[in-house]
Amino acid sequence: MVELSRSDALALLASVTFGRRALPAIRPVNHLMDQGAVVIRTHSGSMLLDGSMASEVVAYEADAIDPRTHTGWSVVVTGIATRVTDPDDLVRYHALLVPWTDTELAHVVRIIPELVSGYRLER
Repeated sequence: MVELSRSDALALLASVTFGRRALPAIRPVNHLMDQGAVVIRTHSGSMLLDGSMASEVVAYEADAIDPRTHTGWSVVVTGIATRVTDPDDLVRYHALLVPWTDTELAHVVRIIPELVSGYRLER
């Protein structure tokens, strides 16, 4: 395992559109990177939207690992997740971030990475 710099890790995260949101629960979601933030869409029943969440610490992980060679990379960001409420941002994110499932994903959450770790898996 070769440790990645923060910028290399975020660049790899931006190169894919699918990952896993963790904390409070692990869920597969698609994402996009926007101005250094991870942006995801979620449904009304999401644990991220419970109660009057103003912000919550979450982790987000994405990777690209070849199952035959066990090479690739893995990146984890931990940061504050906040619900996106700006109407212009919502319109833009709904256009750019098309859900991979037919579940209604009306809400948008932005994760500001505070901790970033990444590893390249080499032979």
